Amino acid sequence: MPEEESILLRGLEAFAELGYDHASARELARRLGVSHNFINDRYGSKAAFWRAVVDQALGSQLARLPQVDPALDDAEQLRQFITGFYRTAADEPRMGRIFVNEFTLDTERLDYLYETYIAPTVQAIEAIIDRLVASGRMAPVPMDVLFFVIIAPISGMVEVPLARRLGRPEAASPEQLTATAEALATLVINGLLATGSHRPSA
Repeated sequence: MPEEESILLRGLEAFAELGYDHASARELARRLGVSHNFINDRYGSKAAFWRAVVDQALGSQLARLPQVDPALDDAEQLRQFITGFYRTAADEPRMGRIFVNEFTLDTERLDYLYETYIAPTVQAIEAIIDRLVASGRMAPVPMDVLFFVIIAPISGMVEVPLARRLGRPEAASPEQLTATAEALATLVINGLLATGSHRPSA
């Protein structure tokens, strides 16, 4: 593994485990196996190092998202998008933990996540949602609610110690994690489409 990639991966581990505020420059240097001044010398600041870590992890994650086929039905496009999102979250649960930490804090880091990753992701599915609502297949849902409807189940992919206590195998195989991602996506999509034209008549 190239040195830069290794450094960013260890940074990801540190921020996911400790959170940004508790990942001191000294502790980061210890975990990275570098001098105390390394982060400032190489990246300029701890904040810039955090952004480099996030860009590396999320860039890789987004690159693995499957391309949704626009020829498919809107509901199937949304299902594919959400399933792919959950699968990539399972591949890199540490990034999910960073998101969970940062969502509760009103910081420049949240601004960076929102502007660089969250807003473009929302825009990618907004047109699909609008068409499903317009066709009556989905009830109107405010975007702030819809976002957390989709995002919250990611905890099922990243909160591994709790999942194990609830019965997940100690060493879940990639196939088992994929099945979990697909089950979560199915539950979310079925819930979103449970109103509108699919509602049983009285």
